[in-house]
Amino acid sequence: MKKICIIGGGSWGSAMAVHLGRQKIQVNLWIREPEIYEEAVQTRINETFLPQITFPSSVSFFDQVEEALRNTQAVFIAVPSRFCRKMYAKIAPFLDSEQYIVSLTKGIEEGSLKRMSEVMEEVFSPSSHSRIAVLSGPSFAREVAESHPTAVVISSKKLETAKKIQSLVSSLYFRAYSSDDIVGVELAGACKNVIAIATGISDSFGFGSNSMAGLVTRGLAEMIRLGVSLGARQETYAGLAGIGDLVLTCTGKLSRNRFVGGELGKGKTVKEIISGMRMIAEGITTTLSVHQLAQRKKVEMPISEQVFHVLYQGKDPRQAFRDLMSRELKDEYHSLKGDNNEV
Repeated sequence: MKKICIIGGGSWGSAMAVHLGRQKIQVNLWIREPEIYEEAVQTRINETFLPQITFPSSVSFFDQVEEALRNTQAVFIAVPSRFCRKMYAKIAPFLDSEQYIVSLTKGIEEGSLKRMSEVMEEVFSPSSHSRIAVLSGPSFAREVAESHPTAVVISSKKLETAKKIQSLVSSLYFRAYSSDDIVGVELAGACKNVIAIATGISDSFGFGSNSMAGLVTRGLAEMIRLGVSLGARQETYAGLAGIGDLVLTCTGKLSRNRFVGGELGKGKTVKEIISGMRMIAEGITTTLSVHQLAQRKKVEMPISEQVFHVLYQGKDPRQAFRDLMSRELKDEYHSLKGDNNEV
């Protein structure tokens, strides 16, 4: 592929433009915000979302979607989940059946509770469905832009598509693996953000490594239960989209969702936290979607449920931790043996 388009000039879209541009791929980066577009054109830097990183000369900037998509072989879409359906509808008239479409979004659509690839299949022509893929895994945008060694997973229903994108994005410092479990990869990438909010709350209380390890491990267990109930493969959660991304988001200093949890633990309201953030923390809306999916599938997710109570029902975060620790005692692997959904 000689030319690709990236939709979205936030931190992740910009970082992927930098990464792919360094591989001598011609990149058309579409930027929604006029001030960020103008800044990129004039300085070749996105100071708002990716400060001090200069875009390679192979990256061009666009404020018109049709122009950005023209004559490109692949389209990477990096916009928050709440805006995805509208964005997909906007670009759909300009796509052709030969373009690959890659979701960089880690979220679940509000209301419909659909994964991004499912929304794509509803919006895009059936001729495009075999070329839809998702990219997930432990990958802070800043570190990708700074060329830190990073490993991710590309997933598609059609493994050939995943391998095509895998080959495109891989480099000496960016290694991609392929998968055909698109359900597991997408759900893991979304659900880990909810657990990261819980670990942020734990941090704010001064709890130590024991608490963090417990939340990550038991958080993974409930992510697996939900994923398997929706058709995912359990082994996917032992990989980059599962435990890999979960550990990064729960422990990394660049994690927006962990930051949200920390602010909640300090007593701030969701409205106060959001008002002070330029970037979107997907875990806030994903928490509601995960709660609704768990209820629909009758899957017990105690950590995610407590995060839901804190975010949407104003529960005291300290009481949420007390309630988690005082639950009925269980066998560790009982729920993963297929006996029932309890843990």
